Amino acid sequence: MNEPQPVPTRDRLLDAAERLFGEHGFAATSLRTVTVAAEANVAAVNYHFGSKEGLLRAVVERAMAAVNGERLRLLEELRAPGDRQPTVEELVGAFVTTGARLVARSGERGAAVARFLGQVISEPDPAIRRLFAAEVGPAEGQYLDALRAALPQLPATEVAFRFRAMVGLLGLYQSSALGDLHPGGAAEIVAPAGDDAGRLVTFLTAAFHAPPTTDGHNASPG
Repeated sequence: MNEPQPVPTRDRLLDAAERLFGEHGFAATSLRTVTVAAEANVAAVNYHFGSKEGLLRAVVERAMAAVNGERLRLLEELRAPGDRQPTVEELVGAFVTTGARLVARSGERGAAVARFLGQVISEPDPAIRRLFAAEVGPAEGQYLDALRAALPQLPATEVAFRFRAMVGLLGLYQSSALGDLHPGGAAEIVAPAGDDAGRLVTFLTAAFHAPPTTDGHNASPG
């Protein structure tokens, strides 16, 4: 019987960092905590990633690579043939469902990946959020441009705000935090089991189609 191959040090560090950053946040997790969990040392972190920030960047890249690639592929399909303009519904659907499927695609790592992404998105340190934005920026930027083209009646800044709100809400969904936000813990307000990602797409599509705001207040309907 063949013995299982040992997990490379680089992968052990990525796995440990993904789990610990997700559980405690980047700032609250020391590099020593990560190396102990990975059965490695600080020299290995410096060798493979250059620094703690480099390790974080590598964890983000690994977590988001498949999602970024799928989002860009779907956007290309939506634009073909003839460089057509995708609808808001199509764009929101492609963006949200790829993110919602992240947990399932990650297999046993799914829960850790989801917690990690939820932590990174909500990190108070703007440098951490910028690091995440740099990794997802190319794909998200194309979706934002496409949504602006699909919503010419809205100012570009308004579309950008709604896009950021979509990313934040999707992050809550991915980390399972959205399901815990029940006012007073009232069980009766919990939606029946079903296609939660589909509900999210419907809700966000309606949000993008809402009237533009004026002086910080919602415009009157009609």
